[in-house]
Amino acid sequence: MKRTTIARTIPMMLAMAGLAFAFSACSTTSEKTPPPAPPTGSEFDQGDVDRQDRAKSSNTDIASQLRSIYFDFDRSDIRSDARPILRANGEALRRTGADVVVAGNTDERGSEEYNLALGEARAQSVMKYLVNLGVPASQMSVVSYGEARPAVSGHTEAAWAKNRRVDFQAR
Repeated sequence: MKRTTIARTIPMMLAMAGLAFAFSACSTTSEKTPPPAPPTGSEFDQGDVDRQDRAKSSNTDIASQLRSIYFDFDRSDIRSDARPILRANGEALRRTGADVVVAGNTDERGSEEYNLALGEARAQSVMKYLVNLGVPASQMSVVSYGEARPAVSGHTEAAWAKNRRVDFQAR
């Protein structure tokens, strides 16, 4: 090739390459890239977070909605005056799906071991009653505090009556 041919060819090739690049860089499409699909299955799911937030909120609020159940001396059976309270508590637990601790308590009379066992029996009795009302057992756990957490201080029958109870705590 002659020098003049090469001298004309190189600028022309550069010009065509520049135009090709310019046209390809300026091209647009009407399609937008869709956002990535949310993960599915066992992966992270925003719905799980929302459900967990609702459950935490329900658990925090539920303890203030549920009323304590009181027991006779040395007994763990549900009294007739406690049944309407337990029905209302059961409805609140079913409606909210909140998780609670069913906490059995006793008065100060009796040995520590005996009172722990009696508190456990009271909490189990309440949990069984709520399960029979349709509250899933998975929403509840049981603990006994025995005489360790009195609601009322004092050594009178009135004080002891307030301490023979089952309370509900947020879990």
